[in-house]
Amino acid sequence: MSKIETLNLGLTYLATVRHLSLNPEMVDLLEKEDYQVSVCNWISSHIATVNHILDRHLNACHNCFFRWERRSIQVLAAPLAQSFGIDGLCNLQTKPITILIDVGRVHPDDWLGLVVHEYSHAHIGFPGHDHRFISVLSHLCLGLGLEPPERQETTEHLRHWPYATPITDPLALWLGYSGWEPLWAEQSTTENQ
Repeated sequence: MSKIETLNLGLTYLATVRHLSLNPEMVDLLEKEDYQVSVCNWISSHIATVNHILDRHLNACHNCFFRWERRSIQVLAAPLAQSFGIDGLCNLQTKPITILIDVGRVHPDDWLGLVVHEYSHAHIGFPGHDHRFISVLSHLCLGLGLEPPERQETTEHLRHWPYATPITDPLALWLGYSGWEPLWAEQSTTENQ
C-alpha cells in the first residue's frame, strides 16, 4: 500500500468514527501532521485486527442475552480526545447503536471490560448509571467472568466499572509505540484455530 493510500485509509477511518461519536471533537484527529501520519500508518496496519477483537467482545456480550433481547450494536476502536477523560462511549443516536473504545487507554486484557460497560448502556438505551444499568452490568460481568459491582456502588464508582488500569501514554498505541501487536496476533491465531 502506498503512503497516500495509507494516509487516505487512516483519515477515512478517523472521519468515520468521528461522525459516529456523540460530538465530533471527541475523536482526536491529532492535527499535528507528524502524529496524523503515524496514526494513519497504525490504523492501516492494525485497525481491522483490533476491531475484530472488539467485535468478538461485543458478540460475547450478545451471547449473554436471548436473541430477541439483543439490540443492534456496532463497536469500533477510536482515539478519543484526552480532554474528555473517557475510555469509551456509547452513542444511542446512531443506527446501529455505536460503541467507541479508545484501545490506547487500557491494556488489551481490559478491552472486554470497556465493551461490557458501554454495552450495558446500549442494552438499556440510557446513558446513566441507574438500577437498570447495574442489573445489566452485573448480568454481563457474571456471564463473562468479570467481577460484578455491588448493588450499593455509587454512580461515580460505576462510571469506571469494571476497573481497568489506565495506560500512562494513551497515544502510544495509536502512534505505534505500544509493543502490544504480539498480543493481537496471539488472540487472532487462537481464535482462528
